[in-house]
Amino acid sequence: MERVWIGLGAMAGLLAVAASAVVAHALTDEAARAVAASATQMLGWHALALFGIGLWAPRGGLFAHLAGAAFGLGLLGFCGAVFTLAFTGLHAGPLAPIGGSTLMLGWLLLGVSAIRPRR
Repeated sequence: MERVWIGLGAMAGLLAVAASAVVAHALTDEAARAVAASATQMLGWHALALFGIGLWAPRGGLFAHLAGAAFGLGLLGFCGAVFTLAFTGLHAGPLAPIGGSTLMLGWLLLGVSAIRPRR
């Protein structure tokens, strides 16, 4: 499973770099560019987090794996909704705040994996 988290982190990192270039060159509307920059930043930071979970999971156990899943799902929800808004103007309803909350849950789970003794 550790390879899955590292692989997802690598894909998120790739997408963050690609999104950064697209946002800088394809979006002419400043408001849309600012919105997309937020999603790009979240993608980049959580790419690193997923990579770290891949390294930490053998010691962090179940909660580390749950954190990785929360990060993956949260990125899909948050970044997907924000990029959709920036590029199309379409609102994805509550998907962005649900995705953002899922990202926060991932950080909580990662913290729990560090302080909870493994059985």
